[in-house]
Amino acid sequence: MFKINENYLKLPGSYLFSNIAKKVAAFSEANPDKEIIRLGIGDVTQPLAPAIIDSLHRAVDEMGSAETFRGYAPDLGYEFLRSAIAKNDYAERGCDISADEIFVSDGAKCDSGNIQEIFSVDNKIAVCDPVYPVYVDTNVMAGRTGIYDTGTETWSNVIYMPCTAENDFVPELPEETPGIIYLCFPNNPTGTTITKEQLQAWVDYANKEGAVIIFDAAYEAYIMEESVPHSIYECEGARTCAIELRSFSKNAGFTGTRLGFTVVPKDLKCGDVMLHSLWARRHGTKYNGAPYIIQRAGEAVYSEEGKAQLKEQVAYYMKNAAVIYEGLKDAGYDVFGGVNAPYIWLKTPDKMTSWEFFDYLLEKANVVGTPGSGFGPSGEGYFRLTAFGSYENTAAAVERIKRL
Repeated sequence: MFKINENYLKLPGSYLFSNIAKKVAAFSEANPDKEIIRLGIGDVTQPLAPAIIDSLHRAVDEMGSAETFRGYAPDLGYEFLRSAIAKNDYAERGCDISADEIFVSDGAKCDSGNIQEIFSVDNKIAVCDPVYPVYVDTNVMAGRTGIYDTGTETWSNVIYMPCTAENDFVPELPEETPGIIYLCFPNNPTGTTITKEQLQAWVDYANKEGAVIIFDAAYEAYIMEESVPHSIYECEGARTCAIELRSFSKNAGFTGTRLGFTVVPKDLKCGDVMLHSLWARRHGTKYNGAPYIIQRAGEAVYSEEGKAQLKEQVAYYMKNAAVIYEGLKDAGYDVFGGVNAPYIWLKTPDKMTSWEFFDYLLEKANVVGTPGSGFGPSGEGYFRLTAFGSYENTAAAVERIKRL
């Protein structure tokens, strides 16, 4: 009889956002007259920018002609997109990243889950706590996380780095040395950031200890302060210790069209083995590439028109973030984030648990957010709201919460 991967059975419950969807669906069915405002999942609501739409149309027309038709994409992605990424996201920020160190994919979520495949299961991972659930869950599936303790809701082979109001949501260097370190800044879920000097300390630590950093920069487009780095490769020595994940979902609205990329420098090695070669082998074997028309759309993100239009979209969402931040602060909540990220992180009132506050908001204000405990044990007592809704819905949701 066939056998299954029993690591999947270790996962506690469903994926966080699946649980939320089930709760909201049940509430909607029981209360069909209630108008629910969703500020939970970080899905964008503004349409694709005109420059991107124009590029999509041109690419679709190309696919209708034998002379310009494209089939399978190159393993790393089309050169026109990788060169645009290398120039705009890296060279213009003083980062030494070449086009052939960039791997185009269908999104940062997939890459953040798949990147662990090139590492031994013997590695211990370190994660910020709270943390984006995919980092931990995919390592559970791989059999890397050890035994789950239902009391503490932690894994025995995972190093948790608490990020709370007490330490300004900045993780401290762990006492136990990990093999793999996951960092996400601007952070999901807390919406907080670290300075270049703080990130440099992590790069120095990783190089000293022989660890690798998986750096998720999906929200770098929302950085407003000069002291906050957009890429880990702004730090000296990052080429020998860091892999960076990027997404077109949040900066350009590609949640429904799917596009992202991962940077693996050729200087990053385990002994004599380049991680670039391992990821290239995995990419070429298990992935057929993002569609040509989507990669052309991605190229338009870096056009002058695209940059201007997307700057306006980012400003739209950050206006929402300010409305949430200021509105909840005025209402007496302890609020964090929302300055360099489209997420607002707040302490739950009256010692409510994260899920109690979720139910309270849903039932009393008909507003959906995300319980902090779903992101890890240090997320208990916190709650996340997203600025990705429409301005009208965002303002209405804040007024509903303030009335409570």
